[in-house]
Order: sequence, then C-alpha cells, then structure tokens
Amino acid sequence: MAGILKRFSDIMSANMNALLDKAEDPAKMIDQYLRNLKSDLDKVKAETAAIMAEETKAKRDLNECISEVDKMQKYAEKAVLASNEADAKTFLMKKAQLIEKQYELQKVFDSASENAAKMKSMHDKLVSDVNDLNARKTAIKAKIAVAKTQDKINKIEAGAWGAHNNMSAFDRMEEKADRMLDEANAMATLNNEKIDETIELKNQYDGQSKADVEDELTALKNKLEAKK
Repeated sequence: MAGILKRFSDIMSANMNALLDKAEDPAKMIDQYLRNLKSDLDKVKAETAAIMAEETKAKRDLNECISEVDKMQKYAEKAVLASNEADAKTFLMKKAQLIEKQYELQKVFDSASENAAKMKSMHDKLVSDVNDLNARKTAIKAKIAVAKTQDKINKIEAGAWGAHNNMSAFDRMEEKADRMLDEANAMATLNNEKIDETIELKNQYDGQSKADVEDELTALKNKLEAKK
C-alpha cells in the first residue's frame, strides 16, 4: 500500500510547468504529459480495483463467518431443545471459535475498506485532474498558436522594415543614376555644340583689312616722297 501511495503522490506532484519550460514544442509536450498521466491513471485504476476486490473478499469472508456464527447459535438452541447438551456445547464451542475468527476478519475488512476508500478517492481526484488538464489543453494550445502567429508577424514586420531600408537605398542609387545621366547628357550637349564659322571669317577679313591699311599707308608715304 505504501508503494502505491508513493507512486500516486509522485504522479499528482508532477511539475508540468518545469516540463513545458524544457520543451521545444509545448503543444507536443502537453500531449505527451497527458499520455503519461493517463498511463499512470490506468495503473492507479488497476491497483484501486485490486484493493477494492480485496475489500469485497474481506467483506464476503466476514459475512460468511457471521452467518456461520448464527448457524452455530441456532444449532446449539436446537440441541438444547432436543435435550442434547453435549451437542449444544459442541456447537457453542464452534461458535466461540468462529467469533474469534469473525473478530480477525472484521479487522481485515476494516483495513481493506479504509484502503479502498483512500484509493478510490485518489483515483477520482486523478480522473478529475486529467479531465481538467484535457479541458485546459485546448486553451493552452490556442495560446501557443496565437504566440506562434505573433512571432511570424514580428518576423514579417522585421522583414518589411528591412525591405523598407532596401527601398531607401535603392532610391539613393536611382537618384545617383539620374545625376550621372544628367551629367552625361550635359556633356553630350557640350560636345555637340558647333563653332560659329562667321567668327573665323570675320577674324580673317578683319586681319586683311588691317593689312590693306598698312599697304595704303606705305603707298601714301612713297607718293609723298616722290613729290619732293
């Protein structure tokens, strides 16, 4: 009996929170914990049934003994009525023996009854706890699912923020590309500009006009010298 109570105590004091803290997947751990608890419940149920059977047997043995005592009493009464005192004494001696046996059987039954009551109470408590955990399992799993969903959302948000940063970098790259294109287009415009040819021609003719003046001045000097 002590071994049964110790094992039952171990079952009832199992720290599910500690198990969940170590679990990589709490939902699977809950299922495993309940499977273990139900397996233990089956063992407790079998041992409870065995003790209850002992109680039933003890009760049956006690009732049979009480019945035998009653029979010996009746046989003794019949023997007295038949004026057979020797037989009456025999029946009364047997009755006395049975009463001693009845006393011992009563103690056995009382002990078995007490053990059966304890086991039945603990069994019922364990059944209630298993049912309670089954009911809570759905809520716990729902919380775990919500937590996983929130974790996914957090990761998506983090990814979106990273994408936002990438877009900002892309915008800067595009702005730089636009600036480079504008500079290239400006250079192309400068390279394609034509020199005004009239400017060269004017410069040429301007230079010739100056030469004519010089020649005319020289001719004028020569003419004046000739008149002297």
